[in-house]
Amino acid sequence: MNIHQASAIQRVERLLSKAQFPFEFMVDKTDGGLLEPHEISKYRDKIVNGPIIRTILWLGAPPLINQLVVVAYNLADTYWLSIYSEVAVAVPRQMWPVLVLFHAFINALTAACLSIISQYVGSKAYSKASLEASRFFSASILLGAAASTVLLAFREVIFGLVMSTPHEIFDLVMAYSGVIVFDTFFNYVALTYTTLLQSFGDTKRPALVNMVAVGVNIILDPFLVLGIGPFPRLGVVGAAFTDVLGKFLSIIGQAYILRRNYPELKVTFTRNINFEWARLVMRIGLPILALGLTNGFAFIIQLRLVNMLGIIAAAAFSIGFVIMDTVDAALWGLGGAPAIMIGQNLGAGKNKRAREIALKATALIFAIVTLVVFATYPFNRDIADIFANDPEILNEAELFLDILLPTLPFFGIFINAVSAGRGSGHTMFPTALGMVRLWILRLALGYLMAFPLQIGSLGIWLAIALSNIAGGAVALIWIRYGKWTKPIVKENIRK
Repeated sequence: MNIHQASAIQRVERLLSKAQFPFEFMVDKTDGGLLEPHEISKYRDKIVNGPIIRTILWLGAPPLINQLVVVAYNLADTYWLSIYSEVAVAVPRQMWPVLVLFHAFINALTAACLSIISQYVGSKAYSKASLEASRFFSASILLGAAASTVLLAFREVIFGLVMSTPHEIFDLVMAYSGVIVFDTFFNYVALTYTTLLQSFGDTKRPALVNMVAVGVNIILDPFLVLGIGPFPRLGVVGAAFTDVLGKFLSIIGQAYILRRNYPELKVTFTRNINFEWARLVMRIGLPILALGLTNGFAFIIQLRLVNMLGIIAAAAFSIGFVIMDTVDAALWGLGGAPAIMIGQNLGAGKNKRAREIALKATALIFAIVTLVVFATYPFNRDIADIFANDPEILNEAELFLDILLPTLPFFGIFINAVSAGRGSGHTMFPTALGMVRLWILRLALGYLMAFPLQIGSLGIWLAIALSNIAGGAVALIWIRYGKWTKPIVKENIRK
């Protein structure tokens, strides 16, 4: 830098000190001479240099609380649907594997978004992070519109021919899915905003927005499901409508946060999507997409197997997973924090610290989920009894929970391996492991035990449990010894 450049930078700094900005700026001398936002840098310094466990909790607590609020909504939704009709509780779970399939594209896109942007933030390349944000936003709009259109067009074939949805609830599922297609589109946009903010290390504000949106869902749910007061009795359609409304509110809130607190990040539609960008996104996202698609198909087939056992098994499966979602909240809430930390630390050149983060996060999540399982397990039947009066459904739900709940800590290890893959950009191994645990252990073994060996539903529940244990054991080996601690972006690293 010559004396004239130094003088120019000093003049800019003096001008900025007199300007009115939402937060401070400082000069960034390695990102094209651009200005570095102080708030992003503040988050970045904590993530790259702060104590690991404390930072995981700092980043993970808001999403964890948000997930607990979502679980509370799902429990309330299931409860109100059980009052509307006891078999109606199975309707959202019929939709769930289909949504896994159709959300595979946005999950792949946000995995690439998080790893790329977090590593650019870690290396303090903020102008490139801003360009990437617009690229991912534009791609999410296009993919969301395509996915929701296809789902609307083929839902009757999916639920009728592919999934063999029990005839007792087929019409309810069709009505529910007709509204949820709009939730699918809004979810593409909402997840992109959430991922952008989390890539900076800002997990608190998007979580607060989502909690407010879900809170509105919880309040409106009984009115629209049961037709309380002036509201019509919409049943499953009312439950779907509140989901759509919640996603819409989440988009508005997160867009406002991004514009107000990060004004230098101009997230707009852009045509600046080149082959090099698409190749990097596909390198990161294709394994995640493959996992999402195979997960979706696997869950559809798994639910078809359950449906073949009849409405009792289908209802118990739905109730069991609603309760298990309470335990899963610890996984999905805390699971995003290691990905953010790993991405930024790899961007900062701290490869050994990245692996240390993954190992400590694994131990923390395993311990927390184990404690939650111990606290929940004695009350399996009491909790299931809230959602079912039929003793056959109740007994089957209790059997499901008795077998599966103890295996969730091992599933937590697998989720943390997926998180390490998302943060580092090395997603191939977690994808392959996910496919094996689903297709070989859950489906092939589950089918073998349920039908040829005639164990029935017990065979399917045991296969799911075994897939959790085996997947967790192999994932732990990869986290400890795998060659995933190599950055995927090349920037001037500044610690």
